[in-house]
Amino acid sequence: MRALDRKLWRDLWHLRGQSLAIMAVMASGVACFIMFMSTLDSLLQSRDRYYSEHRFAEIFVPIKRAPEAVAQRLAGINGVSKVDTRVVAPVMVDMEGFHEPIIGTITSIPDSGEPKLNRLYLRAGRLIEPGRNNEVVISEAFAEAHQLNPGDSLHVIINGKREQLRIVGSGGSPEYVHQVPPGGAFPDYERYAILWMGRTPLSRAYDMNGAFNNVVLTLTRDADEQAVMDQIEAMFKPYGGVGAIARKDQSSNYILEQELAQLESLSGIFPMIFLGVAAFLLNVVVTRLVGTQREQVAALKAFGYSNLSIAGHYLQLIMLIVLGGIAIGVPVGATLGHMLSEIYVEYFRLPFLDFTLEPLRVIQVSLISIVAGLLGTLAAVRAAVRLKPAEAMRPEAPAVYRASLVETLGLQRLLSTPTRMILRNLGHKPVKSLLSILGIALAIGIMMTGQFQQDSVYYMMHIRYDLSQRDDLTVVFNEPKSRRALTELVSLPGVESGEPFRMVPVRLRFEHRHYRTMIWAMEPGSTIRRLVDNDLRVVEPPAQGILLNEYLANHILQVKAGDKVEVETLDGRMRKASLPVVGLIQQDFGMTAYMSLGALNRLMQEGELISGASLYIDDDYANEIYQKIKERPAIAGSLIRKQEIKNFHRTMDQTMLFWTSVATIFAVIIAVGVVYNSARIILTERSRELASLRVLGYTRGEISYILLGELALLTLVALPVGLAFGRGLCGYIAWTVNNDMYRVPLIVEPSTYAFAALCVLLAAGASGLLVRQRLDKLDLIEVLKTKE
Repeated sequence: MRALDRKLWRDLWHLRGQSLAIMAVMASGVACFIMFMSTLDSLLQSRDRYYSEHRFAEIFVPIKRAPEAVAQRLAGINGVSKVDTRVVAPVMVDMEGFHEPIIGTITSIPDSGEPKLNRLYLRAGRLIEPGRNNEVVISEAFAEAHQLNPGDSLHVIINGKREQLRIVGSGGSPEYVHQVPPGGAFPDYERYAILWMGRTPLSRAYDMNGAFNNVVLTLTRDADEQAVMDQIEAMFKPYGGVGAIARKDQSSNYILEQELAQLESLSGIFPMIFLGVAAFLLNVVVTRLVGTQREQVAALKAFGYSNLSIAGHYLQLIMLIVLGGIAIGVPVGATLGHMLSEIYVEYFRLPFLDFTLEPLRVIQVSLISIVAGLLGTLAAVRAAVRLKPAEAMRPEAPAVYRASLVETLGLQRLLSTPTRMILRNLGHKPVKSLLSILGIALAIGIMMTGQFQQDSVYYMMHIRYDLSQRDDLTVVFNEPKSRRALTELVSLPGVESGEPFRMVPVRLRFEHRHYRTMIWAMEPGSTIRRLVDNDLRVVEPPAQGILLNEYLANHILQVKAGDKVEVETLDGRMRKASLPVVGLIQQDFGMTAYMSLGALNRLMQEGELISGASLYIDDDYANEIYQKIKERPAIAGSLIRKQEIKNFHRTMDQTMLFWTSVATIFAVIIAVGVVYNSARIILTERSRELASLRVLGYTRGEISYILLGELALLTLVALPVGLAFGRGLCGYIAWTVNNDMYRVPLIVEPSTYAFAALCVLLAAGASGLLVRQRLDKLDLIEVLKTKE
């Protein structure tokens, strides 16, 4: 073994504590990158495989009713590849022993064989067989929620008639990876069922023999999607068409795409912070190592070692630490990525997880880590190379000390001698002190991001379910009804009060920009369901014109108050009108437009109709009310506010807990790495000074105060800096994850600040204790020996 190699391993052993701390920080950055990117790659691969194998459609066209002959004309459109007509309808499911209403969507499939598009994935059982009109396949999530198996019976109200169906299989379809009930915000597997039934019996039930009310299709590779959609809409306008929907806008796929985009945006933020801190720590350690080995470097050069050999020696040391971090970080990141991927797969009901760790990702993060390590230590290695033997043989020139600010102000008499020593030493190395403060501040900021998401989401839920949607029960009709339907609901025993609303799907246009959304209309002065903006102000729906969500107005349509937008209804009649934008409302959820109930009904020219009702009910009568709703075929669905809140917690808590735990652990690693390395370097630099003080009569406690007091002061100064940085980092994350579904407000609760500060203080305290143990073992005689 060469002499330099022996020296390398000896140096690494002496620096083992600091090296391990740097490796841990480096590994955290690598693990964070691998976790996000492996999750993203795995979900993309699983999604693409699922979509491909099960032939996910590219365009969806809901209509009122059209004869099968139209499908042949549809197939003749230039750019259309495959066409599959279907019957799709809302149903009610009546589960014995389950009191709350269960809504569902039933879709036809061929009486034999598989559909051309949106093929089913079977988890259990089989597809339906010809001639068996009562057979049905149900969604896997619904089957699990109610412990249903092939062979069990299911009572379903189809077009007002109660039918007993036999379950022959359970599974899923690529168009239902995100199973949210109509009007809901979160998946509810107990109260929302997806069903597939034979085309013949379902067509008979809805009087659709020789006809269809939904068609899906795929396109050829060279097709112009928008041109094809325009032709489809024109073709189906006489048949009650409500507009063609591209795959990217299909509700289930759209939500999945938004989540994947968020993952990609987060994958670049946190790893760079960790690797930046690791580069700083490497710079400090290697700089100090070179400083303490001046005489060794001089001797090596005197014996003929070249500058290249010296540089290579220190670069080897750096690379061993970096490669150690990579070797630890990659498997840890892969494990975390697999855990996170499983959470997403469960949330999106993907039938399988093709977890993959692409070699390219490992190469990417390795190169980034190596470059970060080299850039961080370039100055230190250059200093070692430039050392001249004759100069390096002499000890470093004593540092130039100046009077500290405290001494300049004449306040030194108020402070003890050890305290003045602490302040003088910090003032002597301001850059190093600032970098240490920055490293601790970064740890605080990262820790805040884990709690911040919970703060913001809970605030959004508070506005939505405590201030705005305050109803106990929301009831939606299968088609607009007269106000008499509301009177009948309010007259049910246990219903305390009710208010009407109307929903109409529309396409809003301004100049060349357009967006498909929903107009929600309510009566002015409504108290059960209100419009509440982000400033917690109640906003009344306009008597004339339209009120737009601010994000929709500013980022999508680029329209302002006073402009006129074209409103095209997508209810089958395709009415068009030009309405003035009377105002904008800041809301975090969705991109809805609002009108007063009277104004919307005048636009629709259908009289005083309503789509549903928001109800206050007495909990003691809840089961009786639910039963009455099940018995009413005119009711297409219902949402229970308390259950929506439970769905939120079931959906979000696991993901938020996972990220909070990961962020906390990684942040603690940064805090320990920065504080421990700073302490070890101070101990190395000042061991002779501290030993001298011990000989002069200072106690262990007093010299510990000099050493640890400096670390404590750095940590305390870093707290406000870190809290401010954390708030800025949280704001950046909130900005990057904003999308059409929701905008995350910057809400950071005092408890989040306190938690981050406390964790970093505890981490710094633990690091201080480790260094204190080494200080207690300080060999005074050995340290005070003069090196010749």
